[in-house]
Amino acid sequence: MDLGLKGRRVVVAGASRGIGKAIALAFAAEGCAVSICARGAGALEAARAEIAALGGVVHAATCDLSDNAAIASYIPAAAAAMGGGIDILVNNATGGGRTDDEPSWEASLGVDLMATVRGSREALPFLEKGRDAAIINIASGAGINPAVRNAAYGASKAAVIHYTKTQAATLARKGIRVNCIAPGSVEFPGGSWEKRKTDAPELYNRILNAIPAGRLGKPEEIARVVVFIASPMANWMTAQTMQVNGGQGFGR
Repeated sequence: MDLGLKGRRVVVAGASRGIGKAIALAFAAEGCAVSICARGAGALEAARAEIAALGGVVHAATCDLSDNAAIASYIPAAAAAMGGGIDILVNNATGGGRTDDEPSWEASLGVDLMATVRGSREALPFLEKGRDAAIINIASGAGINPAVRNAAYGASKAAVIHYTKTQAATLARKGIRVNCIAPGSVEFPGGSWEKRKTDAPELYNRILNAIPAGRLGKPEEIARVVVFIASPMANWMTAQTMQVNGGQGFGR
């Protein structure tokens, strides 16, 4: 299926590995120009090279997404590198706050929520001039169901889901669609669930056994949904949160 994305200019914030990198690769495979950012230069360059192998325009820049000034610098640079515009913004970054303490709350609110707010704000002047403009925010199933193990992360993702609806209502008349993806537990090399498989097998197996599909997800499975929802094929869809989780949370 031709999703009609060829030539679109896409920013994926937080894309050096896992879901973010898979999203960037999926857009590049559709013929989009792509800009990615992350804090770690080494992983970012490896991701850039992998995306570049698909052909097309690829821009990468280190950016601390907890820093308002860094975001304000990165977004215009990304637009310039892609010919002066942005058509699609994917807010994917996470601060990784996993405990119920002050540093975790600061990390989750500062990145999961505020990087979404700030990235959207900086990209808005470009999106207003974009082609079939869309914002996709990456939340989590932890933002929908109680997050006993990671209260700060879950609350921040719940805020992203609510903010998505507000953005969608605010930007609809500007022709900008805003939707949200809430992934379930996704496993990839170097990710938290791969580590838990070794370090906390009891937790890993408890989560695994609660997923009706019988396995954890893959980054590519999230990316395919993101690309479709961002495409003109879903051009009457806005203000929605799509759970992509193999039935996780619905019993087995």
